Amino acid sequence: MSLLEINNATLKFGGVVAVNDLSFSVEEGEVYAIVGPNGAGKSTVFNLISRFYEPFSGQIAFDGQNLLDRRADAVADLGIARTFQNIELFDHATVLQNLLVGRHRHRRTNMIEEMLFTPRVRREEHKHREAVERVIDFLDLQPYRNKMIAGLPYGVRKVVELGRALSSDPRLLLLDEPASGLSVEETQDMRWWIDDIRKQMGITVLMVEHDMGLVSGVSDRVLALADGAKLAEGAPAEVQSDPAVIAAYLGTGAV
Repeated sequence: MSLLEINNATLKFGGVVAVNDLSFSVEEGEVYAIVGPNGAGKSTVFNLISRFYEPFSGQIAFDGQNLLDRRADAVADLGIARTFQNIELFDHATVLQNLLVGRHRHRRTNMIEEMLFTPRVRREEHKHREAVERVIDFLDLQPYRNKMIAGLPYGVRKVVELGRALSSDPRLLLLDEPASGLSVEETQDMRWWIDDIRKQMGITVLMVEHDMGLVSGVSDRVLALADGAKLAEGAPAEVQSDPAVIAAYLGTGAV
């Protein structure tokens, strides 16, 4: 059984079909990339998995459980975390505070205990701080630990958002264009981190990305989309050389 399974998913916005009878699966422990031109439906697939959108038809299952039975606020409890194309952080909080937000799904104390700051709360806080510090060390964020997000460079904020997702200890990590806006050096760092996330942390990665160098460098399999439908699926080299994929990116005259 695959960790994530999407079967015949369709999503419509009025007369526009954003996802068209799409089926694919992601195996545990792999890096799976979704590519395609702008408007192909890549981020829409992420929003279906995150339960921001309700599919018109089809099924989505995570680890054998029906995701469509879950509300959006309950998806993280299954072990699914994500980043966004447009960075979604708390600008007027520190890096450490933003990463601690990622620990929310692991909190087991109630409001009264929090107000009284009971020994149980203190033990939990210590445990969450240890988990976040491991992520800070992993992503080399030590120099920024106590800095406000609003004053940080774009590339660092991208890494902090990745860190917040990792702080939740996910089984499946959804990366929405992780290299977007990054320099060549920052993209190379992102490539190493994605590789280590899979190898060292054992986290399965589903990634949407335009940078084919990054896709080819870290992905086990690639799914190419156009107009919400599957064009090709397979190893990165196979998908890049597929005539239908070339036509979608460059036009029929390039085939």
